[in-house]
Amino acid sequence: MMKKSEFYYELPAELIAQSPAERREQSRLLCMDRRTGETEHRRFFELPGLLREGDCLVLNDSRVFPARLLGSRESGGAAEVVLLRETAANTWECLARPGRKIRTGARLVFGGGKLTAVVTGETDGGNRLIEFCYDGAFGDVLQRYGKTPLPPYIHEELKDSERYQTVYSRVSGSAAAPTAGLHFTNELLEEVKTRGAEICYITLHVGLGTFRPVKTDKIEDHRMHAEYFTVPNETAEKVNLARANGGRIIAVGTTSCRALEACSGKTGSVSEFSGFTDIFIYPGYEFRCVDGLITNFHLPESTLIMLVSAFAGRENVMRAYDEAINERYRLFSFGDAMLIL
Repeated sequence: MMKKSEFYYELPAELIAQSPAERREQSRLLCMDRRTGETEHRRFFELPGLLREGDCLVLNDSRVFPARLLGSRESGGAAEVVLLRETAANTWECLARPGRKIRTGARLVFGGGKLTAVVTGETDGGNRLIEFCYDGAFGDVLQRYGKTPLPPYIHEELKDSERYQTVYSRVSGSAAAPTAGLHFTNELLEEVKTRGAEICYITLHVGLGTFRPVKTDKIEDHRMHAEYFTVPNETAEKVNLARANGGRIIAVGTTSCRALEACSGKTGSVSEFSGFTDIFIYPGYEFRCVDGLITNFHLPESTLIMLVSAFAGRENVMRAYDEAINERYRLFSFGDAMLIL
């Protein structure tokens, strides 16, 4: 049994990055040996030199869609909706504010009436089921009236929405970015290939549940949110071949890590898969596929810091976080990164 308090650290608010680094690859990179806990400080552009020929990087190519809608209630007053996932034709599970005034039956208006909606129900977790009415393709409507949703700890307006997308984002569907990949440039990816490492992709659509706090004292009692992911056959084959040849499987982000572990067998072999996973990885979990992890720094007591602690050891991770804070690393989505091998 583990308590969530074991994953708490003092968070200096001024270290929460409110905007992206000027250049993606210039972010700092804290490298850690997960067996010894030893650390060293580098820059992200040095990553290719830290890889071996035959290693395999697995990236999440999900793209953030403009899921945040600002409008009004037909009865009067402002309304804000963030789309989480489509549950039926034209119906989405959403976060809605102000929640106490947006109840079943409420009618909402966006884009001066070009997009209207009605709340048809509520989920067990308190989210709203909202049916939308519009002309044309919903994706086009969202591009016109939606905004990029940002994590709740980012308070500054994002000047360039592409900076909250990875350069390899391809499949629209995430309500939050797979932020470990934000440090890559196309040139850096080419250098990784030149060094003899393989690159392949999974798709996992990140939900805002990733920011949902753990409310239970015993982390084993926490109910993990489910996210949709796809591992194509090409990726499964590349991962399995790299493993067979002695290469390391390095997950870029906790999302890629969860996807790989969710579809790997006891021997670590990965199979083609499409579906949902609610896998909760915390200390005590035995990794079957992933040998390395690239990740950003995560909120205290979050499921993400628990996953990283499962991979590298809680004491190693908490000590590395203390070191990063002392060294004034930038934290969270727009912050710096860790490489754990």
